[in-house]
Amino acid sequence: MPAIRARWVVLAVVVTLFASILVVNGIVLGEFTQDGAVASTADTDQVPSAALKGGPVIQTDGKTTTTVTVPDKQIVLTFDDGPDPKYTPEILKVLAEYDVPATFFMIGSEISQHPDLVRQVRDAGHEIGIHTFTHPDLSTKNEWRREVEMQETQFALAGAAGVSSVIFRPPYSSTVQALDNSNWAVMSDMGGRGYLTVVNDLDSRDWESGATIADITKAVLPEDDAGAIVLFHDGGGDRSKTAEALATVIPELQQEGYTFTTVAKLTGMTTVNPAATGKERALGLGLVGAVRVARHVTGWFAALLLVVGILTVARLVIILVLGRRHARRKPPATPYTKPVTVVVPAYNEKECIADTLRSLAASTYPIRIVVVDDGSTDGTAEIAESLKLANVTVIWQPNSGKPAALNTGIANADTEVVIMMDGDTVFEPDTVRRLVQPFADPRVGAVAGNAKVANRQGMVALWQHIEYVVGFSIDRRAYDVAQCMATVPGAIGAFRQAALRQVGGLSDDTLAEDTDLTIAIIRTGWRVVYEEHARAWTEAPTTMSQLWRQRYRWSYGTMQAMWKHRRALVEKGTFGRRGLLNLAIFQTLLPLLSPLIDVFLIYGLFFLNPLETLAAWLGMLAVQALSTIYAFRLDKESLKPLWRLPLQQFVYRQVMYLVLIQSTLAALGGIRLGWQKLRRTGGLEALLGQRVN
Repeated sequence: MPAIRARWVVLAVVVTLFASILVVNGIVLGEFTQDGAVASTADTDQVPSAALKGGPVIQTDGKTTTTVTVPDKQIVLTFDDGPDPKYTPEILKVLAEYDVPATFFMIGSEISQHPDLVRQVRDAGHEIGIHTFTHPDLSTKNEWRREVEMQETQFALAGAAGVSSVIFRPPYSSTVQALDNSNWAVMSDMGGRGYLTVVNDLDSRDWESGATIADITKAVLPEDDAGAIVLFHDGGGDRSKTAEALATVIPELQQEGYTFTTVAKLTGMTTVNPAATGKERALGLGLVGAVRVARHVTGWFAALLLVVGILTVARLVIILVLGRRHARRKPPATPYTKPVTVVVPAYNEKECIADTLRSLAASTYPIRIVVVDDGSTDGTAEIAESLKLANVTVIWQPNSGKPAALNTGIANADTEVVIMMDGDTVFEPDTVRRLVQPFADPRVGAVAGNAKVANRQGMVALWQHIEYVVGFSIDRRAYDVAQCMATVPGAIGAFRQAALRQVGGLSDDTLAEDTDLTIAIIRTGWRVVYEEHARAWTEAPTTMSQLWRQRYRWSYGTMQAMWKHRRALVEKGTFGRRGLLNLAIFQTLLPLLSPLIDVFLIYGLFFLNPLETLAAWLGMLAVQALSTIYAFRLDKESLKPLWRLPLQQFVYRQVMYLVLIQSTLAALGGIRLGWQKLRRTGGLEALLGQRVN
């Protein structure tokens, strides 16, 4: 038990780590939108006159304000919203060609994603300023958010290039003439934190979608030999025209006698990028590393999700096509009429055994019934004998497990075909006759019947009813046509004795003895088919705890069977390439990803386009709903229970995935399980009468 709890802890850690990675990536993508000046208001009573009438470099502590104006014939080139892997190198190339310095106001999230570009900017001798981490309008953010935006960007810069910065440009800022109370509050706050705020004199407006190179060039040429801080962008959108416009602007300004300078030279500072402290660099390296991991993991998972979606839809289309083909097949021309033996293994089935045997006694087909009591302690065998039904033999044996009980029954069968059913199941009068008809074909070694949920009261039972109908009505039809049936269900299955002898009967190597037996038979070359008209009614678990125990055993046993028969992948025949791969991919590997997919869905709602995310998810639900409706129509079932389908996706599906995860953890740990008995209520005969009538 401690080992199981430890594995659940490991799973929780994995899911939490994945969620944390997505959150990091989501914050990086955050609310970043490209620059563009925010319209100022008329409220300027809190803005000092020195700022409104001063230069674009502003130093303030909230009380005292000084500004610096760019001298005539001098230009400071600034670039916002980078670094960008496409446009920043183009701009650096132009700057290097003309030996011009510049100042890059970088976004922390972009720094974290492209630290190599930050180092290129630094090594080329350019200045680096802070432009926040996710590019929000800081005037709408509280003090805590502002602190985080600035500090995280400093850490990113320290981790990427080993430096810090003392200059800052607010996102969506403009000229000093656009200052108002809101953005001045931000500048005052940043001044108090030790930052020098740098706005601009001229805006290239390269962020406008319709801007031409001529428009950009014209916008940044000063009038009357005035100096200016000029705003360009190297990120945040399509900047394909910026570098080309820059290659025109720089030589034109140089011809007019302009020189290019930096913020540090304007203000008399030695540098605006002092070396980061050891602590800042350590934290920065961690941040940059975390962001890069998050970006890669998110990208890989998004690609994987696309592959999963394509595979799922493709499989669904194939299943539907094959299922339709099966529904149109013709019955065998020659009927099968030989008597058969029905083997009923029973272990503590006092609630159901009488209903089971009475349903068999009402069969319209000649049968002999062998009940194998596997050491029951509740009087199951006594009940079976007390019924005094014709052609019923009760065999007592010490508790040895279900496979041993079935093998005992097979050994006592003297017919060509043996039917196996559970002790908590009832047949319709015509079930046996319909089930054995495919044996008219000598190639058929086993036949799977159609198991139905009898107790359809309560949400848990109805969810299983929906699952059973889809699994039998479509999936098994398709597996029949594709000749890759992996499981003849223990509730209703028929086997040719020759096939059973060839594989040595049932094995106790796995907990899914029905799957193990079916795969063994199909691997030897026998055909395994599905007969949808042969119906068996069983009592499904009615509580989540009972359902969990049952599905845990099934799931774990199926994994054991897959591993046992893994060599089928390289054997001649269709099962390995179709059936085993289907089990491995669609019933094991992909469902194991489901918790991460659900986390990714939540991530998409918060950090991606929520409408697109929701549309994609609803689209998948719609496809599943349509296929479920089709399955119900094929099986001639009422559609009334299907209003529970959305709830099934939210609750039942999650439980089944958790069961699969627990089974996987148990399989990896080599845990062994015994009989997993469910608490039965009985009364199946009455339920059967209601369903048939």
